[in-house]
Amino acid sequence: MPRDLPTLRSVRARSFTIPTEQREADGTLSWTSTSLVIVEIEGGGRTGFGYSYGSGSIVPLITGKFAEILEGSDALDPSRATRALVGAARNMGRDGLAALAISAIDLALWDLKGKLLDLPLALLLGRMREAVPIYGSGGFTSYDERTLSAQLGGWVERDGCRWVKMKVGSDPAQDLERVAQARRAVGKAGLFVDANGAYGVKQAIGLAKGFAEHGVLWFEEPVSSDDLEGLALVRRHIPAPMEVAAGEYAFDADNIRRLLEARAVDVLQADITRCLGITGFLQAAALSDAFHVDLSAHCAPSAHLHAACAVPRLRHLEWFHDHVRVEQMLLDGAASARNGTIRPDLSRPGLGLALRAADAERFAD
Repeated sequence: MPRDLPTLRSVRARSFTIPTEQREADGTLSWTSTSLVIVEIEGGGRTGFGYSYGSGSIVPLITGKFAEILEGSDALDPSRATRALVGAARNMGRDGLAALAISAIDLALWDLKGKLLDLPLALLLGRMREAVPIYGSGGFTSYDERTLSAQLGGWVERDGCRWVKMKVGSDPAQDLERVAQARRAVGKAGLFVDANGAYGVKQAIGLAKGFAEHGVLWFEEPVSSDDLEGLALVRRHIPAPMEVAAGEYAFDADNIRRLLEARAVDVLQADITRCLGITGFLQAAALSDAFHVDLSAHCAPSAHLHAACAVPRLRHLEWFHDHVRVEQMLLDGAASARNGTIRPDLSRPGLGLALRAADAERFAD
């Protein structure tokens, strides 16, 4: 390698646990905190920043095995470094925790490249749009009617969101009434539901017909994303114009390709903090474009913002309550909503993000 090329010199990671405002739940899980893992990588006199939402157990993997692989690598070639990490993860289990670790590292590598070139990533990647549409997301099944209505209605009235999404599936017998409450709260705005895989195939098809009466446009993970045949069956049998969405648990391009080949979704979701970072998100976008399926970015809005500006067929980005709250609390440069969109700050290189260390310290693990 020529001596004048910047190389990676130091890899650091920390985890933080941030309590939620109250207990939250979806169709299959309940939680009281959000876990954030941040990665910082030095090279060429600059520091790249990345993160993922996942267990702090990935910190030793990042600072140990993966740091050994990265140190001395070309700081201007993030995708090559990410491929090396993917190869090294083969025998430890590439999906799941390893993919979350690689995703956070990949974001930091791309952020570092942007800083070394003094370019915001939206321009470095090739900007196709100046702003990214968002949809408000939360509406947890643990919320009472007042909390549900205030949150969903707030995204429409305060942030200008054209669509909002609520959780369903904890108590299927109550879901139609909760959807009716949500419709009253958001008026004519688009309404989405997310079951997090809680229903069976026939149950999902039956409920979809009831949801359609309240104008629900989007049915996310009506059944488990592992059940590709089940997703495809639901997709074929729910009433138009309702669409099936899934993909947030895809950890690489192969997972995404299988979803698309099965014709299991109308809209593909991809999560940049799970699917191998920007490198993987760009692959997901290329696949969705090749299959003529729209792409929706899942959660972590500040991490997605620049890449979401650069990919084709992007429909929108999820403005998820927990992640918006954490990012605005702890990240300098976090995205802010205006008129239903978010925009990258082109005056800041890379992702334009930095940890507010003093604010984060009280949540450190």
